[in-house]
Amino acid sequence: MGEPMITVAGEALIDLIVDQAGRVDPRMGGGPFNVARAVARLGQPATFLGRLSGDRFGQLMRSDLERNGVRIAVDAPSAEPTTLALVDVDQAGVPAYHFYLTDTSAAAIGPAEAVLPPGAAALHVGTLGLVMEPVGTSIEHLVAAAPEDVTVMLDPNCRPGAIPSRQAYLDRIGRILRRADVVKVSTEDLAYLFPGQDADAAAAELLRSGPACVLVTDGADPVRAFTAAKQIQAEVPAAPVVDTVGAGDSFGGAFLAWWTGNGHGRPDLGDPELVREATQASVYASVVTCTRRGAEPPWAYELAGHDGWRWLPPA
Repeated sequence: MGEPMITVAGEALIDLIVDQAGRVDPRMGGGPFNVARAVARLGQPATFLGRLSGDRFGQLMRSDLERNGVRIAVDAPSAEPTTLALVDVDQAGVPAYHFYLTDTSAAAIGPAEAVLPPGAAALHVGTLGLVMEPVGTSIEHLVAAAPEDVTVMLDPNCRPGAIPSRQAYLDRIGRILRRADVVKVSTEDLAYLFPGQDADAAAAELLRSGPACVLVTDGADPVRAFTAAKQIQAEVPAAPVVDTVGAGDSFGGAFLAWWTGNGHGRPDLGDPELVREATQASVYASVVTCTRRGAEPPWAYELAGHDGWRWLPPA
C-alpha cells in the first residue's frame, strides 16, 4: 500500500509580479497550485484537482506539476485562457493582487470532475477556487462528500477584489467550515471575515464553527494555533525576505505533508503537542519560501535538518 495522498483542489494561474522598478516577472502560481507543489516537494504524494488551459501558460504549468511529481486529476485542458493575477510588490516585499478571472481556465471544473481520487488521506481547498464558478460550487460539494477518514484543510486566502458578493462568500465559507478539520488563516483574512474583531476572538469563532484546529499566521510575528484544549504559539525565525508570495501556501502544504507523513489523521488534531510540532515545522517551510522570489516552496532536503522534519528520508 502506498503513502497517503494529499489532494489539493482549486486554481492554477500566472502571477505577473511587478517590482518597484516596474519590471514584470511572470511566475506560475495560484494558492492550490502552490500548495500541491509544496506537498510534493516535501516528499508526500500530491494530486492537483484543477483545470489547466491548453494555452502556452497552461502547458508550462502542467509540465511544472509533472516535474515536481504532482498527479493531475483533471487531464483534459480548457479551451479558455489561463487565469492571470497582477502582483504589485511593495518595498517590504508584501504583494497586492489584481485578478483577471472572467472566462478563464481555473473556473472550468464541474461537479462531475470534482471527485476525490482513491487513497486520499487529506483534502486542501481555498483561495479563488471558492469564488469562481462552477469550480466554487464543485469544491463545496467535494468537501461535503469527503469520507470520514479524510482530513480537510480550508485556507480562505481572502482576495476581496475578486469576491463578487461578500455575503455569498461568507455563506460558502460557513458551509465548508462544518466539515473542515483545519483552518489556516492570516490576520488579513480574519479582518475580512470578522471585521472589527481581534484575531483571538475571530479564531475562537472559527473554532466553534466545527474545525478542530485554527492556524493564524501574522507575517513575521509568531503563528498561533488554536485547539479546543489549548492555544499554541510557534516562533518565526528571522530571515532575509525577498517577497512573501506563496509563503502561506507553503505553510499549509507543509502542515498537511508533516501531518500525513507522520501518520496522523483527523482524531490526532485534538493533541496540542502534535499540533505544536506540525505548526513549527510548517513555519520553517514558509520562511524558506520568503527568501526567494515568487512562490517557490522548499524541497525536503532543505528542511531535513530541522527536528520537525525528522521523518523525511535522507536527501
